[in-house]
Amino acid sequence: MIPKTLAFAAAAALALPAFAQTQITVVNFGGANGNAQKKAFYEPLEKRGLKVVPVEYNGEQAKIKAMVETKKVTWDVVEVESPDVARGCDEGLFEKLDYAKIAPKGDFVPAAVTECGVGIFVWSTVMAYNADKVKTPPTTWADFWDTKKFPGKRGMRKGARYNVEFALMADGVAPADVYKVLSSKGGAERAFKKLSELKPNIQWWEAGAQPPQFLVAGDVVMSTAYNGRIDAANREGKNLKITWTGGIYDLDYWTIPKGSPNKDAAMKFIAYASTPDAQAEYARNIAYGPTNTKSLMKLDAKVLANLPTAPANAKTALQFNVKFWADQGEELEKRFAAWATQ
Repeated sequence: MIPKTLAFAAAAALALPAFAQTQITVVNFGGANGNAQKKAFYEPLEKRGLKVVPVEYNGEQAKIKAMVETKKVTWDVVEVESPDVARGCDEGLFEKLDYAKIAPKGDFVPAAVTECGVGIFVWSTVMAYNADKVKTPPTTWADFWDTKKFPGKRGMRKGARYNVEFALMADGVAPADVYKVLSSKGGAERAFKKLSELKPNIQWWEAGAQPPQFLVAGDVVMSTAYNGRIDAANREGKNLKITWTGGIYDLDYWTIPKGSPNKDAAMKFIAYASTPDAQAEYARNIAYGPTNTKSLMKLDAKVLANLPTAPANAKTALQFNVKFWADQGEELEKRFAAWATQ
């Protein structure tokens, strides 16, 4: 009988593809997410002969488009946000993925499986506050809007996305009905009217690193934030807390730009990064939920409690509606830009 540790090591070795000293360029959004990817995906693969050159970007699809159109593709694997997966696929910017070389589609949460992109992790935009400064925790978006009960500034991302959804929830709309109301006549009007109530108390943020900084400095009493950024701050000894009620969850995806010079190695990279072990290791390094459902049984209760996919945290969450934002996002963002300068 093989000892358990040896059996595990043998299984892990089988899960790792072998490479003949290949080098690929992997593009991500940097920060705590980039560091977690390095530990969970890049370092184990480098031991097998795949050198990963990481590149940071801010999600500029135009860069991918320019590479594909000029046939000068230097990126092999790119992390993209959900609205860009479908759009890039339609425009022919990404290779179609062969799931026979990645993992069975049934192993993933349904939203993770698309023609040109496979989900890397589930993340959430949530309400956060500094527990050293706020003694009575806010529990709803109505509390976020209540400046009498919770005096002080509010941090919000500068843009319509997420804010119009949060505004409707603050106005009493149930999470499950948010996109129905937003799509109806007068829905956007109602959201902007609610945002106007809070406008004098808003401090805008544009980069994901800003909300934890604002909260720690006491510039704002609470803020919308990416849950992984709050987790990263707490790993550095801060005492920030999340209110999961009405959080908006979404996925980031791996894609391969059309014409990647290392398509085969890129596919193997994605296959490894989609394994239960690699995904569990990623979740231990940053509080984003795995897309491979088999990862969850590999995580302890403490890690699971901080993930957007934990049942208690997901109870009142709503999934970011990619189709709604593809159809109406441009108009809403224009309206927001005009409203913000008034």
